Amino acid sequence: MFNANEVLETINMVEREHLDIRTVTMGISLLPCISGSAEKTAQKVYDTVCKKAENIVNVTRDLSREYGIPIVNKRVSVTPASIICAPFADKSYLIGKALDDAAQAVGIDFLGGYSALVHKGMADYERKFILSIPEVLASTQRLCSSVNVGSSKSGINMDAVKLMGEIIKQTSEKTADNGGFGCAKLVVFCNAVEDNPFMAGAFHGIGESDTVINVGVSGPGVVQHAIESIPNADLTELAEMIKRTAFKITRAGQLIAREAAKRLGAEFGIVDLSLAPTPARGDSVAAILEEMGLDSVGTHGTTACLAILNDAVKKGGVMASSRVGGLSGAFIPVSEDIGMIEAAERGDLNIDKLEAMTAVCSVGLDMIAVPGDTDASTISAIIADEAAIGMVNNKTTAVRVIPACGKQVGDEVNFGGLLGRAPVMPLHRGSAEKFISRGGLIPAPIHSNKN
Repeated sequence: MFNANEVLETINMVEREHLDIRTVTMGISLLPCISGSAEKTAQKVYDTVCKKAENIVNVTRDLSREYGIPIVNKRVSVTPASIICAPFADKSYLIGKALDDAAQAVGIDFLGGYSALVHKGMADYERKFILSIPEVLASTQRLCSSVNVGSSKSGINMDAVKLMGEIIKQTSEKTADNGGFGCAKLVVFCNAVEDNPFMAGAFHGIGESDTVINVGVSGPGVVQHAIESIPNADLTELAEMIKRTAFKITRAGQLIAREAAKRLGAEFGIVDLSLAPTPARGDSVAAILEEMGLDSVGTHGTTACLAILNDAVKKGGVMASSRVGGLSGAFIPVSEDIGMIEAAERGDLNIDKLEAMTAVCSVGLDMIAVPGDTDASTISAIIADEAAIGMVNNKTTAVRVIPACGKQVGDEVNFGGLLGRAPVMPLHRGSAEKFISRGGLIPAPIHSNKN
């Protein structure tokens, strides 16, 4: 239970420091929906999501009012849809449309799970499903997609990596009139987790219960304020302060998660304590790193600062709850963090430094706009690099890049809202096409052999 001091601290965090529950995400199993035809399955998918999630918006609104904590997003994640579509992969788009229609009907922000897990191999039905992604994302509004192409246990499926470079290009072209917005709803993972509540990469893992509530908490402004209060602390003291702050934030998330699960008739899954920034001032991971002692995010020392931050956040979360999961750490999406945006515009932050930072943060190369004429093999090579970091370091990594059609370095893509704006960043000019065209499987590292 919260004591009086914790209540007062939480109120202060909300009013002055941008603390919020970033998302309440309901995970729903769709395995019982598989029927004899795509049409029947699509109808069952729609009915199941509408029935299970019919009260999520009202419940979260009530909880936000009762506890005084903003709940920004209400979302649903579902069983990877490639499994549901396996008997009729040529009609996968029907399932995608049913999911998007259900998301609209219940009033949620996004629905994740138009996903495939092909980290070791890719069956024919999975390839057909993946080929449907560009058209499905272009013709839906709230549906999000992800593909897992590697893991520390199996290695990296380079045939899938090659294909995903092409899929991202096609998705950008099909949503060019909207700045390539479809690519903002598409994530390529290595070591994807089954209980991630954050979009666009959320899906409901097959090892999960029938219906689960996972909550994502975010408070970059709270952490920044805590560091400001100890300007002369050494790094050990600074890490302890971040850890204590993360503990408090996680406690607030656990309170909302348990109550939401009870009211929605679902199991309490996990609290994901991720410092997920927004374009608003005072809600920036980059600002935290600069408060730690950097002139600008992207300069030398940035990776070390991010490592301290990420580790302390995880330790604080685990101290506060035995149900911490998802990704839990610090996100570095360029377009969604005002500090990252401005550092990229100044030239202080480039894709190489971002890649180095992904070795110690919670996800990967996220919401990065690249020139529209970037070829598919270069995008695949970016995915391969990021997957290699995840595979070798036994951590989740991801790529969410937007080839901005018709735009070059120095231009900007503006999505608005939480997705923000992205300066188009330069890439290396050398080709990796021969490497990508080799295909096959990059073997798992030796430390994967733990049995």
